[in-house]
Amino acid sequence: MAGPLSGRVALVAGATRGAGRGIALALGEAGATVYCTGRSSRNVARPDRAPDASPFDLRGRPETIEETAELVDEVGGSGIAVRIDHTDEIQVEALMARIERDHERLDVLVNDVWGGDALTEWGVPFWELDLAKGRTMLERGLLSHLITSRQAAQLMVAAGSGLIVEVTDGERLDYRGTLFYDLVKTGAIRAACVMAEELRPHGVAALAITPGFLRSEAMLEHFGVDEVTWRDAVAVDLNFVHSETPRFVGRAVAALAADADVMARSGQVWSSWALARAYGFSDVDGARPDWGAHAARRPFGRAAREAHRRFLAAFADDDR
Repeated sequence: MAGPLSGRVALVAGATRGAGRGIALALGEAGATVYCTGRSSRNVARPDRAPDASPFDLRGRPETIEETAELVDEVGGSGIAVRIDHTDEIQVEALMARIERDHERLDVLVNDVWGGDALTEWGVPFWELDLAKGRTMLERGLLSHLITSRQAAQLMVAAGSGLIVEVTDGERLDYRGTLFYDLVKTGAIRAACVMAEELRPHGVAALAITPGFLRSEAMLEHFGVDEVTWRDAVAVDLNFVHSETPRFVGRAVAALAADADVMARSGQVWSSWALARAYGFSDVDGARPDWGAHAARRPFGRAAREAHRRFLAAFADDDR
């Protein structure tokens, strides 16, 4: 039986791991052809991973775009791995030309390129931040999105349809702990808002989406668990009971892509948990986690957010 996205073509920029991989798999699960892009490839030599490396140090991590593409195939889609640096407009332009040549369409673009965890300086006032690190974070996590959206929008506008999704962290514009991280994550929301206004007359939607507490490959490794034993980590951090797999936010994106009325959601930021309520999907284990409701509780919600920030700070410390 054909899936709801059968015949559709999607590009997930930053599909190697984490939310990007989960989104690629969910789109494939719905029947789409998915271009899985990133820089981590089994066809390119990568540094050996140090035995004491942080799970959040991407150098030498085992995940690759080829593996993601193969997983897309396994769940019923068609995965195509393309190694690309999305900060290089020439490479992005060539990729769009390939997609147009091979499929004559691009229905969904998901911008999930990040690579800033090891560069984020938590607990440092903005006037003491390392500008070189900040510049790289902005280039990777925001400029790459704009370069890719600029190229993709040309295909979508010509077709009179399409969806651009900006992956961010958090659904509000409140303080995110440090300047450059804040600029990247809130910038993704603003980019979606601005793109939506300019794309609306052409029938193209743009929006931002945030996952909750993500059980990414790195997060599982950090806690010393896997996707089967992940509940063991709840003894370390009670917040983890409300976590979600990367496929949960992926299913949110797939539901948006299949929604004929997605334009009504354009220009806004959405969460995985809110879209689960709206579209009725669940995580891979049948659960429907709601990080937003959990984090809003008082006083535990405040403690939960602070705990999450401490985790992020610990990861950054490990990467130095």
